[in-house]
Amino acid sequence: MDRTDTRRLRRLGDAEIERAAASDPDTFMPDAQWFKRARLVVPQTKKMVTLRLDPDVLAWFQSRGKGYQTRINAVLRAFVEAQGRGR
Repeated sequence: MDRTDTRRLRRLGDAEIERAAASDPDTFMPDAQWFKRARLVVPQTKKMVTLRLDPDVLAWFQSRGKGYQTRINAVLRAFVEAQGRGR
């Protein structure tokens, strides 16, 4: 469910939006050094598979809304990376 107060946001000016973003600890503002180190990463094409999951596991991911398949993929990716690729 979207809880964004869009009417309030439409009334905000650029300066107010910039102040709000600057005060948010989760805001990331890239600087020149970040752009020097940045590299383009083209996402891999996903493969469609059939996967059997426990009903409660699937329900947990689905209960968090749209993008549940992407979140499942992210969890699996984190596991693979923690194990070390190719081992």
